[in-house]
Amino acid sequence: MKVACPQCQKPVEWNASSIYRPFCSKQCQLIDLGEWANEEKAIPCAPNKDQQIQALPDVEDIEALLAQQGDDFFK
Repeated sequence: MKVACPQCQKPVEWNASSIYRPFCSKQCQLIDLGEWANEEKAIPCAPNKDQQIQALPDVEDIEALLAQQGDDFFK
């Protein structure tokens, strides 16, 4: 069976000897991985209505919490 490479659309034989399948090459595989890593690609999903959005603490708050810790905390 032949499939199109998701990156360049070249035909790829779908079998055990095609080590980069569904990609035609390591280059196409890495380009695709880079697009996912850069968040250029994503699986669409609806937001979870039950999930509460939590703001990240300010740096000052983190520093205050760390200042309250004993010396053994940092070992």
